[in-house]
Amino acid sequence: MSTPSPDLRTATTDFVETAATIRLGGGDKGIERQHRHGRLTARERIEKLIDPGGHSFECGLFAAWDMYQEYGGAPGASVVTTIAPVGGRLSMIIANDATVKAGAFFPMTCKKIIRAQTIAERARLPLIYLVDSAGVFLPLQEDVFPDTDDFGRIFRNNAVISAAGIPQVAAIMGNCVAGGGYLPVLCDTLLMTEGSGLYLAGPALVKAAIGQVVDSEDLGGAEMHASISGTVDFREPDDEACLKRLRNLMMGDMKTPPMQDAAIESAPPIAEPDRVYDIYSSDPRTQYDVVNLIECIVDADSWSEYRAEFGGSLVCGYARIDGRPCGIVANQRKLTDRVMPGDKDGPTHSTNMPSVIYVESADKAARFIMDCNQMHLPIIFMHDTTGFMVGRDSEQSGIIRSGAKMVNAMSNCIVPKISLITGGSYGAGNYAMCGRAFDPFLTLAWPGSRCAVMSAQSAANTLLQIDLAARKRRGEEIDDAERQNLLDAITDSYNEQQDIRYGAARGWIDRIIEPHETRSELAAALQIASTFPVEGNFKTGVLQT
Repeated sequence: MSTPSPDLRTATTDFVETAATIRLGGGDKGIERQHRHGRLTARERIEKLIDPGGHSFECGLFAAWDMYQEYGGAPGASVVTTIAPVGGRLSMIIANDATVKAGAFFPMTCKKIIRAQTIAERARLPLIYLVDSAGVFLPLQEDVFPDTDDFGRIFRNNAVISAAGIPQVAAIMGNCVAGGGYLPVLCDTLLMTEGSGLYLAGPALVKAAIGQVVDSEDLGGAEMHASISGTVDFREPDDEACLKRLRNLMMGDMKTPPMQDAAIESAPPIAEPDRVYDIYSSDPRTQYDVVNLIECIVDADSWSEYRAEFGGSLVCGYARIDGRPCGIVANQRKLTDRVMPGDKDGPTHSTNMPSVIYVESADKAARFIMDCNQMHLPIIFMHDTTGFMVGRDSEQSGIIRSGAKMVNAMSNCIVPKISLITGGSYGAGNYAMCGRAFDPFLTLAWPGSRCAVMSAQSAANTLLQIDLAARKRRGEEIDDAERQNLLDAITDSYNEQQDIRYGAARGWIDRIIEPHETRSELAAALQIASTFPVEGNFKTGVLQT
């Protein structure tokens, strides 16, 4: 029998415990092995590299979660990607985790690094690569090597990012072999520690290929590359010295602007941030007012709701979070009044269902999105939606036309878009609220949230009817007990796939966050987005009116 979604506090507790396990990477044995070689772990390197007291905004922690189990798993996809201040400048740090399969590249490793490069390129963040990897995980080479979101794309991005004038610095602090050798050499500045190796083919492969016997140091050691090949710019004795040099180099970057405080003074929200646990409910039968959630997040007296009496199933408004202005589009999770033109007796009234996008709300959101682009305001999309309203009346009112208008305006934004999934994000509702396919700058999610083409209950019943029809055509008959078993099995499978951790494992979510930290997380996201260049004029294609 399928189980109901856990409440928000329980889901958060489970998330915190799982996240702590993932951060251990390969575990105590992997950490001990790294230390035995005289090297720091990826997370230790990052901690020493970033500015003291600096906040680390890690992306993709749950990448590869519950995947590759036949190979022992790959926590974090064997790489750490985080945005943090280095030398007073926000930077994207990409660090191979050698405690996990010697930092080998799994399919999700490639996708995670490419996503990090994409975020950095869009926000013009300097990139720092801490390289310590044995290269491609060979049992999965067909899914790592050839495609546009695979290994080679990382190196293509190195070249394109360099051409765009975004600084890239790489430090080889362990293995860097085969095709992976191109990553640091395609960067602007290259450092290398003693005992590390940089070569296209290791000693064993060289002997097998051309019969030459050569040791690792002569083939691709730090001294050789510093004094003979001239490949590395700085040779360092160990991790500590290398990281110190990296910090000094980043302090000399006069191209990247230093981090800036918000231009407007911050004010605490009118409601305590941890009240979200009391306001929100994962039970679809329970209503809540999303404005109450927003009041736990935005600065006091900064919330200005746009067209508050119109299109109530979507809430739109201007706000500031920790002094940073933004627009917010949020699904409303309570019944709202819908006023429509009437006859001589006046307007008619009906009720909007919770979490559903109606014609008027889609029209309102489209216009609001246009206004935010006009003012160069970043937009936060808060998802808790079952999708657009269906049925004869809705279709005749033009729900597809209005939905397309909202999607068009959202797709063509020139401002950064930040998505936050708090509850459900289903079907075309996910699209309209800036789902992954629509280039959100960052996508955050609460523990226990869900993302799929439709809810588990709807999907399971649909799939069951298809299965039963196929069985009937084959002349099979099933009793009520077997029917229920089939329904439970389908529901359990679908529940697994709509779990937000399933999406995060596949790179659809950048960061799962603790709900009471939503204000600080969105403030950090807006700070990162402040370096996002807003270029050109906002325009849409043809709008169906």
